[in-house]
Amino acid sequence: MKHLKYLLFLSFLSPIILIGKSTNTSLALDWAFENIIFLLAFMVIIYAFSSLWGLAKSMMDYKIQEITGESGINTSKNEPSFFKKIYDRAWKLIPMDKEEDIDLGHDYDGIRELDNSLPPWWLYTFYLTIVWGIGYIYVYHISDLGLDQHSEYLAEIEIAEEAKRNFLASQEDNIDETNVIFLDDAASLQAGKERFITSCAVCHGPDGQGGIGANLTDKYWIHGGGIKDIFKSIKYGVPEKGMIAWKTQLQPASIQKLASYVVTLQGTDPPNQKAPQGEIWEGEDPTKIAMNKEEE
Repeated sequence: MKHLKYLLFLSFLSPIILIGKSTNTSLALDWAFENIIFLLAFMVIIYAFSSLWGLAKSMMDYKIQEITGESGINTSKNEPSFFKKIYDRAWKLIPMDKEEDIDLGHDYDGIRELDNSLPPWWLYTFYLTIVWGIGYIYVYHISDLGLDQHSEYLAEIEIAEEAKRNFLASQEDNIDETNVIFLDDAASLQAGKERFITSCAVCHGPDGQGGIGANLTDKYWIHGGGIKDIFKSIKYGVPEKGMIAWKTQLQPASIQKLASYVVTLQGTDPPNQKAPQGEIWEGEDPTKIAMNKEEE
């Protein structure tokens, strides 16, 4: 047991060692602040254990003196134990023979009121919270060592957006006519427009007004005017009308962008339109859905 104090000291330093091993100062500080309850609890447990050990040691010494005193053996020690020193310094109790000096003169059923000072351990803990608070304000609100709540929120949003982009990129080849959705972002629509000019304008006209192929700007559709219908028509083609299946030449993501652009051609009313073919499309206009979401 003589090495117990050194073991306790090393165990107390273990969280600090873990923090010191971190190569990222900000992460180490974040860990310390996020686990302050754990660290304080760890310190309290160590202190409580040392106090209990000191108390038990004192009781054992007292019992030994009581037993050996009857035999005339002097077992008293001039030097108090390590834990007894910690205990005395932590509490700084007034000896009973000096209690008269701090007696306030109030007596309640034999219980006297003494003007004891706050225990040093309590004061040191209070001072520690002040130092910790100053450090917290400096780290998170003044310096660049840590992120405040708003900055941390923005960083988490950026991480989530990056994860979303990576997920969507990994799912591009899984898009088909059953799960395709309308893309309303400018980059996707521009890519769809470029593909339309390259591959579709020769039959449907540069503005979608129709030519050899059908008019894509009016309300009449032969195979449906929804995003899923258009995606399916592009993917599998219309062999009886001379339209090839583009699934062997375009990736699903490219077909989705192209279909989204075709959807935006509805109602544009360009000149020299081809006569209507098919039936009026009564489905929901995905461009209006996108506009409603932006307004919300």
